[in-house]
Amino acid sequence: MPLSPSKRASKDSAARHAASKKPKNPVPKGPSSHEIRIIGGQWRRTRLKVIDKPGLRPTPDRVRETLFNWLGQDLSAWRCVDAFAGTGVLGLEAASRGAAHVLMVEQDAVLVRDLQDNATRLKAGMVSVQRGDGVAALLRVPLGSVDLVFLDPPFDGPLFEPALKAAARAVPVGGWIYLEAPVAWSPELLGALGLQCERHLKAGAVHAHLLQRVSLDALPSYKPLGTDDAAVSDNNTPVHEGDAA
Repeated sequence: MPLSPSKRASKDSAARHAASKKPKNPVPKGPSSHEIRIIGGQWRRTRLKVIDKPGLRPTPDRVRETLFNWLGQDLSAWRCVDAFAGTGVLGLEAASRGAAHVLMVEQDAVLVRDLQDNATRLKAGMVSVQRGDGVAALLRVPLGSVDLVFLDPPFDGPLFEPALKAAARAVPVGGWIYLEAPVAWSPELLGALGLQCERHLKAGAVHAHLLQRVSLDALPSYKPLGTDDAAVSDNNTPVHEGDAA
């Protein structure tokens, strides 16, 4: 049944009133956030807020717990580099367990700010945050001067081989590299870099490797500082292989 003129006018008036309450220029929402939890050491159970960004993959609690069981819970006096820091949770786990120095490198300016804020909140004087390229940062550290390197490059990028070469240069024989990748790296490819996989697990789409430097014979040679970018770009072709995640 058609509405009477009086009821139609009342309905139109209500619609106009509701529309008038809607903001003409809504305030855009900031990036959503979630929390990460440090699972061991002096900051155990501490929760830190991090923003949600495409491609940002904090290492899950279970994988981190397994990694530090592999490494041992006491990292006193260790020197570490978190080369693609993201949320920084790997570097903070190392610092929480006594690492003497942790360098966190991240390109994204917003994430760098969050890393600095979290380090300040924790009073983590052993943590240094640097904005920049993780591979270039590894090439700047003295040969064999780092005990542990964390590598978690973007899964859709070509950085795995140059990052592994730079990390192998940074650690001494007996030093460690933790690598997250979408595929398992073969012993042959790792051996060509003087590395050996001591532990491996697959968690969802992620292959987690704990690698140890076992030989100096395959130590990659690099051009002097200032020409590193060219040296890295020549090696951007992915060569890793294995079962896809």
